[in-house]
Amino acid sequence: MKKFCCALLITCLACVSALFSQTSVTQPVPAASPSTLQQNRLPAIPEGKQTEAQKKASAEFVTIRKAPVFGPFVPLLRSPELMLRASAMGDYLRYRDALPPKLNELIILIVAREWTQEYEWYVHYPFAIKAGLDPEIAKALAEGRRPAKMSEEEEIVYEFSTELNRNKSVSDVTYARAVAKFGEQGMMDIVGVNGYYTLIATALNVGRTPVPKNYAPVLPPLPR
Repeated sequence: MKKFCCALLITCLACVSALFSQTSVTQPVPAASPSTLQQNRLPAIPEGKQTEAQKKASAEFVTIRKAPVFGPFVPLLRSPELMLRASAMGDYLRYRDALPPKLNELIILIVAREWTQEYEWYVHYPFAIKAGLDPEIAKALAEGRRPAKMSEEEEIVYEFSTELNRNKSVSDVTYARAVAKFGEQGMMDIVGVNGYYTLIATALNVGRTPVPKNYAPVLPPLPR
């Protein structure tokens, strides 16, 4: 009787082992490779594959921007009207808002850092330096540090933008300083630049839009 029970137990254990072995083979857990994670999800759409709405939006973009659809507008073209309206807002915030270019570019770098958005940084870092932003300020931002030496205006913009991105709100003290320095329109344009370039960063991140091959990434992931 004991020999029979032992044989039965061994047979059951073998069946269970075979069952688990079969499960692990037929239902593997897929592992994402680095190359897959970096794949461009939303590349440029060939003209022959564009919808009529996309063709119309692309033509209007060229008329306004004097260039084919590029950068963040490539993934945004999947929603043609969104792309055009985003382009129009970007035109205002880059060239006609109440802030000087240096402060605009400072905000854009802050947003790029918050979202670890290399393409956004790649495009706007040269603009920021050309507009007069101290490279040491940009370096500190890239490393996730508070810049040590900022003008009063830069400090206000930094505090306002950092609070808005990280706390999803702005303290009374920071708000009052921004309004006192830039007025309500300038303060709201700070909000606008942060919001707009957050949209751009998210579109680029979702699309996994690549930077040029000769560009060395400078934004390591921030600790969360």
